[in-house]
Amino acid sequence: MFESSRQIGNRRMAILIDGDNAQPSLIEKILSESSKYGTTTVRRNYGDWTTSNMGGWKDTLQTYAIQPIQQFRYTIGKNATDSAMIIDAMDLLYSGTVDAFCLVSSDSDYTRLATRIREKGFFVMGIGQKKTPRAFVNACDVFVYTENLIPKKVEKKRITRKKGASTAKGQEQEQEPEQQLPDPTKLLKQAFDNAVQEDGWAFLGTLGHHLRQLDPGFDARTYGFSQLSSLIRGYSKLFEIREVKSEDGNSSIYVKVKE
Repeated sequence: MFESSRQIGNRRMAILIDGDNAQPSLIEKILSESSKYGTTTVRRNYGDWTTSNMGGWKDTLQTYAIQPIQQFRYTIGKNATDSAMIIDAMDLLYSGTVDAFCLVSSDSDYTRLATRIREKGFFVMGIGQKKTPRAFVNACDVFVYTENLIPKKVEKKRITRKKGASTAKGQEQEQEPEQQLPDPTKLLKQAFDNAVQEDGWAFLGTLGHHLRQLDPGFDARTYGFSQLSSLIRGYSKLFEIREVKSEDGNSSIYVKVKE
């Protein structure tokens, strides 16, 4: 994190949820993720609560003190929820009660809203699926994919045997295909070039800041690591790491590209 904990703690955040585009089962994870960037003062969920598809939210609303905002669908094929959420966001923007927003949706209709909020100097966080259009992702300061909030199942690796070899039961055992993770090296190098100091080293926090500038949707969890420092250590052939301890016992991590 390139912001101090005091800055984040003083940030008042409004979480606005597009109930038609969000999963109630992930609300605890969503609230926990948003708390990394501010203190929630407004929690609202928008949708037509007379429809059956919103039924999964009802218990969640009470548990997490989320205010339901009713919006009827006046026309088939038109999403009135978007309009209601955008109007409320603009009211909050000029109310002076919040200085940050978390928009929970995968809908590109909120791109202009996120852009307008940032133009006002407010922090904007987005949370949605990986199918979210790039324009909406880039309009936010930070964008978190819901797929990274779902706990990964620990899969047991199956032993690969030579062709013709068999198990004790006489059955041949095959290797399960492993999921291919994206390669972050190009993005890491670009961020390093922006963060590097004259001595050739870059502070990890500054590197993280530039990663978010280049890609608001950057998340170490996308690449199979829990945090940025673990991701950098995972690419030891590319990066060199130096840890500096201060007098108060805290450590600062610096990164350098290996020649």
